[in-house]
Amino acid sequence: MKLKRIIPCMDIDNRKVVKGRKFLDVQEVADPLERAKKYVADGADELVFYDISASVDGREMFLDLIQEIAAVVPIPFIVGGGIKSLKDIENVLAAGGDKVSINSAALTDPDLIPEAVKRFGPERIMLSMDVKRAGDGKWKVYAKAGKEETGIDAIEWAKTGERWGAGELVVNSIDEDGVKAGYDIELYKALDEAVSIPVVASGGAGTKEDFLEVLTNGRVESALAASVFHYDEIGIKELKRFLQDRGIDVKDDCYAE
Repeated sequence: MKLKRIIPCMDIDNRKVVKGRKFLDVQEVADPLERAKKYVADGADELVFYDISASVDGREMFLDLIQEIAAVVPIPFIVGGGIKSLKDIENVLAAGGDKVSINSAALTDPDLIPEAVKRFGPERIMLSMDVKRAGDGKWKVYAKAGKEETGIDAIEWAKTGERWGAGELVVNSIDEDGVKAGYDIELYKALDEAVSIPVVASGGAGTKEDFLEVLTNGRVESALAASVFHYDEIGIKELKRFLQDRGIDVKDDCYAE
């Protein structure tokens, strides 16, 4: 059986780790380099770096910061935010990123993900989706860090990403972001029925039980979280022990120095 993954996410703005609630009221939390080292030592399976304002501000990514973090991260390192072209992907991978997460650019350039998959391989290309509930069993895709509604059905967009050849989906629930009331299980069940590629669940983690539920009832391969890790409300080691005790297969080693 494939191991389930626990993935801390660092949203980066002004070169600092930040966190908001429902993509609003963003507050500075920590230094990204020190936080990355901590998460690696704690046993994170992968680490996400999202430059949350690059697309909105129309600026280049912090490639030097990505390079600094990649140098101390021996686990898969996912980079997103501000990726608009094959050259951007090449630059991220050259800086030490292992995978790229493409969100807004996939909405404006339908050729980007298919071309990226051909050039770099599906294992390095992820489609990231920011979605919001739009009624019973319905979700819509949002762009520009959750600020712009596209009118696109989220489940159909996930299917499109799979057809393009993306190796994974990262699905961020705007409704649950930072609320700590649990993942949107209905959303992830719907995605599980719609696509066969791995899904990373994001948005809503507040307790260890929330991780257990999304990894079982939500049927996802990976659970991503930010606030509970940033504020040391849940330790990754203790979370993994909790999951193992309940029959979830997770990698139990860590990369402590």
